[in-house]
Amino acid sequence: MPKSQYVNYKELLKPSKISFKEIDVCQYNKTISEEKKNFKKKDFLRIFNDMAIIREFEEMIYSLKVNGEYMGVDGTYEGPAHLSQGQEAVAVGQAYLLTKDDFIFGSHRSHGEIIAKGLSCIEKLTDSELLEIMRSYNNGEILNSVNDNQKTVKELATDFLLYGTASEIFARKTGFQKGIGGSMHAFFLPFGIYPNNAIVGGSAPIAVGAALFKRVNNKKGVVVANAGDGAVGCGPCFEAMNMAAMDQLKLLWEEGYKGGLPILFNFNNNQYGMGGQTKGETMAYDLLARIGAGVTPNQMHARRIDGCNPLAVIDAMRSILPILKKGEGPVLLDSVTYRYAGHSTSDISAYRTKEELENWREVDPLVTFRKKLVSAKIEKDSYFENRLKEIKTKIQNICKKAVSVELSPYIDLEKNPRLIEDMMFSKESKISMDSSEKVEDLLIPDDENSRVIAIKAKSRFYKDESGKEVSKLRSYNIRDAVFEAVLLKYNEDRTFISYGEDVRDWGGAFGCYRDLMQSVPYKRLFNSPISEAAIVGSAVGYAMAGGRAVVELMYCDFIGRAGDEIINQLAKWQAMSGGILKMPITVRVSVGAKYGAQHSQDLTALVSHIPGLFVCFPVTPYDTKGLLSTALNGTDPVIFFESQRLYDKGEMFHKGGVPKEDYKIPIGVSDIKREGSDITILTIGATLYKALEAADILEEKYNVSAEVIDARSLVPFDYDLVLKSVAKTGKILLASDAVARGSFLNDIARNITEMAFDELDAPPVVVGARNWITPPFEWDNDFFPQPSFLIDAINEKIMPLKGHLSSNNFTDIEQKNRAKMGV
Repeated sequence: MPKSQYVNYKELLKPSKISFKEIDVCQYNKTISEEKKNFKKKDFLRIFNDMAIIREFEEMIYSLKVNGEYMGVDGTYEGPAHLSQGQEAVAVGQAYLLTKDDFIFGSHRSHGEIIAKGLSCIEKLTDSELLEIMRSYNNGEILNSVNDNQKTVKELATDFLLYGTASEIFARKTGFQKGIGGSMHAFFLPFGIYPNNAIVGGSAPIAVGAALFKRVNNKKGVVVANAGDGAVGCGPCFEAMNMAAMDQLKLLWEEGYKGGLPILFNFNNNQYGMGGQTKGETMAYDLLARIGAGVTPNQMHARRIDGCNPLAVIDAMRSILPILKKGEGPVLLDSVTYRYAGHSTSDISAYRTKEELENWREVDPLVTFRKKLVSAKIEKDSYFENRLKEIKTKIQNICKKAVSVELSPYIDLEKNPRLIEDMMFSKESKISMDSSEKVEDLLIPDDENSRVIAIKAKSRFYKDESGKEVSKLRSYNIRDAVFEAVLLKYNEDRTFISYGEDVRDWGGAFGCYRDLMQSVPYKRLFNSPISEAAIVGSAVGYAMAGGRAVVELMYCDFIGRAGDEIINQLAKWQAMSGGILKMPITVRVSVGAKYGAQHSQDLTALVSHIPGLFVCFPVTPYDTKGLLSTALNGTDPVIFFESQRLYDKGEMFHKGGVPKEDYKIPIGVSDIKREGSDITILTIGATLYKALEAADILEEKYNVSAEVIDARSLVPFDYDLVLKSVAKTGKILLASDAVARGSFLNDIARNITEMAFDELDAPPVVVGARNWITPPFEWDNDFFPQPSFLIDAINEKIMPLKGHLSSNNFTDIEQKNRAKMGV
């Protein structure tokens, strides 16, 4: 799209061939003696030690899960146990060179990665740094639980790491996330350990967002996205790899910010995606490293390594880190390894043979590395035998503490029944996520932006001083409201970025960002790939790392393409983190019309059903600017719906017009758009304007005074205003463009029935779109609620209107017949 890049057919149609570079496969072959120049004795022993701790830690979980005890410690564990015995060399080798400034994200099988990264940080941090981290984290509660013997600070920190991880796995209050995350969602930010993820491949786009944060905000370190080989079959993984390597990063972004994102996609290739064998069955790549050739011309610097040898992994990381730090990423690493346990403890491994398991035992990293160290005279075998006993004792002590309800209690939901819901939303308002630094990178002053200049000449109310309605060209509209709120936030928060499909040069598909590119550099406003999962998923990672983003899904219908990222990531991480993480993300979504079944659905009910999301749907310029400003200043995830039908709409209700200065409207508060006394009409979305037309007809033809309320927000929803109106009118009709079946209005209607039963003269009635697929534009008036729909529903269901003949059938018989037919 950028005019600077001329698309020349002569170049594109020129005959040529695509060539590929060779990809290294398991090329590491150094001996311990050769590696002595890179590692001291203590380093070799540390590598063994870390692998042994991971192995024993997971043996502890396995024993508790299967046998109900570990080394004489009784305890049952009912949660998930996706273990990684056999994969320790990859985790330890990967973490060996990483610092706390380097972030790792994991899969559901990531206990080993958490421990390896934690132990690596403990080795590198000073005693004072470690003590400060332990004392400040969770008010020192985890530290107090393990600080019971004379230990060095590093020994204490190791116990702190293991106990915090174990307690989190066992869902205890003393876990890193107070037990809310559990086994598959544990993390520890002070050590650069970011959340692992229960969704296969789920961390890939999130890790891209964290790498994006580092690039945009000039932060130190790299990001590692860990996944299993089964994740290669997941679309979000491909979307993530492509987004991390977008050409614009190297060609269009500003100097000092150019280059592929500093992210390593490491696939722990243990040969199985659950029980499906990847190579030879469920995949077609033959060798996983080949995938890199499909993403970038440099093949993502892909290489396949021996993941059973920790030194081979460290050697790979030693060559990868400079690539990432020079801006030549992303990199793909195919780490060949094997898990000795099943996918989970309920998996009896019926899909593989005993011979295969025994064959892989021959390259067990703990056994083979130990033998190499003994052979190279690094230490005697007795040393390793004694060390394994010491580790067992350490894990036994950790287990005793972590399984004891007295020492490691659960959070008390009886004492505080609102604890989890309090964690779901942070409900903070912050002008900037990084208030210590000023915004100095905007390209021009705001008053030089041509859109700002054009808006100044517009009428901010839909009528002029004489009461005459102004033309659309001269009227301040919803597009302008979005533009003003977003531009202001660019001035306030240097971490704030915005991206989506066609948002830069085009200005967004519906023109809301038009001319924003005059003011905002590429690194803060850019076109994303057509990759909805990567768009939302990366925003989650960007927020996890400390930034704020507004991202756009062009059509509401495309929510399905980002379903996991909205439902399982965006909505859940604040609560799953025990309230540690913030999600200052606004997802702008347009609700279409006239484009048929796949481009014109109102899916507000879908996201409103998901706990953990705020949901807004303003339909006036005043409400749009005020609610969007609130969303952009908050620390919670907001799905922000906008109607394509109304982008040109002027402000009809706020008498002073839309203020030029910043203002905020609380999310969750409805607004009376027309006062009345005989019936209440509550609307969500564009149906407001049909309801106002219906109210005019009711007044003129039937002498019925309708009070029309615009919900403006779906979640949260304050019932006080609506209940007060119902107490006055005794009747309520609820309407929106969402199909009636499963509409969020059904939930509101039910609650009104329960809360205002004595005030109601008739049951609440919901009018939505027909329960059809959305037809082409020519049948919009038959599908979406029209004024006649609302009046007919009032006549047949709520109160008879004298002389009215219904043209739409809202009888009980018709309602039952439609239900029988599934429409």
